[in-house]
Amino acid sequence: MKPFIHDNFLLGNKTAEKLYHKYSENKPVIDFHCHLSPELIAGNHQFTNLTQAWLKGDHYKWRAMRTNGVSEKFCTGNATDIEKFKKWAETVPATIGNPLYHWTHLELLRYFDITELLSPSTATGIYEKASALLRTHEFSTRSIIRKMNVEIICTTDDPADNLEHHLKLKDSFEIKVLPTFRPDNVIKIEDPEKFIMYIKKMEQASEKDILNFDSLIEVLDRRHKFFHEMGCRLSDHGLDRFYFATSTAAEINSAFSTLLSGKTLSTEEAEKYKTAMMLELCRMNHKRGWTQQFHIGALRNSNSRMFRQMGPDTGWDSIGPAQDPFNISKFLSELDRNDQLAKTILYNLNPADNEMMITMTGNFNDGSIVSKVQYGAAWWFLDQKNGMEKHMKDLASHGLLRRFIGMVTDSRSFMSYPRHEYFRRLVCNFLGEEVEKGLIPEDEELLKPLIEGISYRNAKEYFGF
Repeated sequence: MKPFIHDNFLLGNKTAEKLYHKYSENKPVIDFHCHLSPELIAGNHQFTNLTQAWLKGDHYKWRAMRTNGVSEKFCTGNATDIEKFKKWAETVPATIGNPLYHWTHLELLRYFDITELLSPSTATGIYEKASALLRTHEFSTRSIIRKMNVEIICTTDDPADNLEHHLKLKDSFEIKVLPTFRPDNVIKIEDPEKFIMYIKKMEQASEKDILNFDSLIEVLDRRHKFFHEMGCRLSDHGLDRFYFATSTAAEINSAFSTLLSGKTLSTEEAEKYKTAMMLELCRMNHKRGWTQQFHIGALRNSNSRMFRQMGPDTGWDSIGPAQDPFNISKFLSELDRNDQLAKTILYNLNPADNEMMITMTGNFNDGSIVSKVQYGAAWWFLDQKNGMEKHMKDLASHGLLRRFIGMVTDSRSFMSYPRHEYFRRLVCNFLGEEVEKGLIPEDEELLKPLIEGISYRNAKEYFGF
């Protein structure tokens, strides 16, 4: 019987098979947005077992397990690693139709050469085989990255981070591991106590007192410059939405003083503060020639009880409401009219926003740079077969699929690199179907740069790595 994951998995016709195997399969990976730990890479960490490498920190799997009736003890609790893995194995057969089913078996094959389907009956054997391999030198974090043909990794880092692990990696690892500037904590003002604690952390990192909004911007710019010196060329901003409200310098300094006093801002004051802060950060990105990424539309920490118990990024988020195109337009226009709009990538979480976001990027592409404002890869809940197929169709209809910079793992797991393969197979299948329908010419000079560009080359050229 043919294994579930085979050479032509997801490739539904001969043209798709040819496109993938000839132009995409062996291209290196540029992972320009992920949440891998630079500490684990710098230390060439060795995982002790498959649960530690695969389930720890993976809120995708935790959500599925909870939905399948698995107690929290086996997700984030104090159950043993083998017990947690067996509960995951019980859940996997129920994930049919969910990307987790495909990802699970693709990862088992690509990392451990395991072709068996994961289920309660195969759990122990798979756990023992994979765990034994993970304890060998060939499965250290750096070896895993090499095994997956990765060329560049961009991690996600707070401005207060001293980047000590990136410094170690500069001269000790042949694969580039670069920081990304993620200043979300200066936007998170809903809890003034936490905000004040973060401002103190920034003071320690910069060795400068932050007394007003202007001095905060000065400190952020110093950190921005430090990140630049460490090879950073991207920022990332995880926002519920784009903000836009006009304000005066006096209003913003007053709002900042209110926050430092431990008080909460009014809705109007908060909108003005967040707009002013984001504009200043974007001006820094333009000044140093960076690319800025906006991930918008997540409704985070919906379960207040579980958020209090467990904190963020533990699987209690969902798709938020459709975005306001007026705010996006006003915000980008404010930067563009002063020639301060950096290269920009927009990611949305609500599929209802696809076409609006794609057409919005076209408003700010002025011919100065190829696809200066980009529509980013299908993100988070949309990072699955249906979501990626809709993403490609919408981008091809309203933008330039040929200039798409492709896939990111957006993951904390070193086991997630086959997501690039999954994406590439779907791209080739989509284009192969169009060719066989007679909607795209079967012409090598047309198809080769299209596939190679989306798989690898567009990202390399766009970021200038």
